[in-house]
Amino acid sequence: MNNNLIFGIRPVAEAIESGQQIEKLYIRKGAEGQLMQELKDLIMRHRLRYQEVPVEKLNRLTRGNHQGVVAQTALIEYVSLDDIRERVPEDETPLIVAFDGVTDVRNFGAIARSAECAGAHGLITPLKNSAPVNAEAMRSSAGALTAIPVCRVGSLRMTLAQLQQEGYQLVAASEKSRKLLYDADFRKPTVLVMGAEDMGISPAIMKLCDEQLAIPMIGHIESLNVSAAAAVMLFEVVRQRIG
Repeated sequence: MNNNLIFGIRPVAEAIESGQQIEKLYIRKGAEGQLMQELKDLIMRHRLRYQEVPVEKLNRLTRGNHQGVVAQTALIEYVSLDDIRERVPEDETPLIVAFDGVTDVRNFGAIARSAECAGAHGLITPLKNSAPVNAEAMRSSAGALTAIPVCRVGSLRMTLAQLQQEGYQLVAASEKSRKLLYDADFRKPTVLVMGAEDMGISPAIMKLCDEQLAIPMIGHIESLNVSAAAAVMLFEVVRQRIG
């Protein structure tokens, strides 16, 4: 049984009103009625997003009387961007990892694990088009997702632009760049931006980045899995900063 699922109109409404952090929210397509409309109004007031799905999906999630709505609560407590910045010790240079379209939970968890091991101070992930922090992500992170702060944002672009204005350099991983990872300077506040498994970093985010860096390849395959690429980049940061 999935212990972080809540189903039924009233239980889901009570979870929202009590401030529980909702990871995913599913409502049956075409669901109507006064109680359902009240729930949708509550969702709008709390600025939550939901997906309309066929009833078969809801039935796969739970055998209980879901009344057309299932919510998945977060397994971690998300923090604000201010929380991440305030937790950086005064004698350390900030290092943050941002996810742009990483939807595979195992990749998300593996990157979180590498980030925590490399001493990163936080992760930033968008509300839409991103991997949920579910049980599989937690397993892949080997517990790192309970140790490293995670911030969810409505607009990744605006958040990165804000950090850029505060003096952070935005560094994109891109196999198409002519500049190599080892030619960059990571001894200043840095956000490493990792892109989607299939499409990479979106053009709008890539245009914003200060650096586009490639990991040198000797073999015939052109690129690494995103979690492997993140690990290589993170530990180049470590090498420069402890060296």
